[in-house]
Amino acid sequence: MRCEQMRRILTCVILAGTFSAPVLAGDARLRAIQDDPQALRSAQAEGRKASFFCVNCHGGNGVSKLPEVPNLAGQNADYLLEQTRRFGRGQRKDEFMQGLIRVLKEEEKIQISLFYAGQNPRPGKPDSNKVARGKQIYNQFCLRCHGSTAHGNETIPRLASQHMEYLVLSVTRYRDKTGERQEAQMSSAVALLKNADIEAVAAYLHSLP
Repeated sequence: MRCEQMRRILTCVILAGTFSAPVLAGDARLRAIQDDPQALRSAQAEGRKASFFCVNCHGGNGVSKLPEVPNLAGQNADYLLEQTRRFGRGQRKDEFMQGLIRVLKEEEKIQISLFYAGQNPRPGKPDSNKVARGKQIYNQFCLRCHGSTAHGNETIPRLASQHMEYLVLSVTRYRDKTGERQEAQMSSAVALLKNADIEAVAAYLHSLP
């Protein structure tokens, strides 16, 4: 039942979340932990424990078991934390996710974000022709915001190593303006993409480390 509900979520506690929704950067507590190696290791260890309810769908190390549920491994900690907070505040709507997030303390949300941010992504090996075409499309339409490596930053999510099916679903919803959340810049960037273009971009991103 839990995984079935999670299949409806096209973003994660990301946790991988939207493609360019604004994030409250510069969280002082998060930054303080990141700047202290010992504190970071401790927080990540606690985050692994606190994320036990994520394992069924997002995997033990943040590599999702379901192709339509986003990977969390390697995602930017600031972005993950803000998306987690949005579920808790009800700004992102999903009864299952909201219920889980609301039981977490703020420190646990920070620890979970740091834990997943510190995990290793797992790139795939999709069709090389699609990858080559996808790189061209990405460089034209996506690179400006998501960066040359597709790792994003504190306010823009990492797309590298993400599941192809998740990416296709998400980009298509932005293009068609049918998703739960609307983001004008994303919708504008992908407005001209055909289905085959979106599949190619997804293949390229899935292949990136």
